[in-house]
Amino acid sequence: MATIDVNGTSVEVTDEGYLVDGTNWSEDFAKATAIADSIEFTDQHMDILVYLRDEHVKGEEPNERTIIKAMKTVWGKKPTSKLMYNLFPGTPSKQGRKLAGLPKSNRKGGY
Repeated sequence: MATIDVNGTSVEVTDEGYLVDGTNWSEDFAKATAIADSIEFTDQHMDILVYLRDEHVKGEEPNERTIIKAMKTVWGKKPTSKLMYNLFPGTPSKQGRKLAGLPKSNRKGGY
């Protein structure tokens, strides 16, 4: 196990950076994880993280295509795959789950 510093508090993560205890998730955790992954965190990232967390509660694990469709509703226009991969170079569904404080996906494929 490893830790990540979130506002002066060490939060336990797996060796791959996934949150060990989901109750420790916060927007600050997402921002700290983004920094560790060399991502410049934006409101668009947060929109996706909120969506992924909401879907996780329902037992869903959306893939990239599903995330794109959902963000069309949120943002008022359909984002491109290129934009999604610019936001999350490690794949929107998998790296997004990491920043969202969700368990690592075991699902195969992106689309």
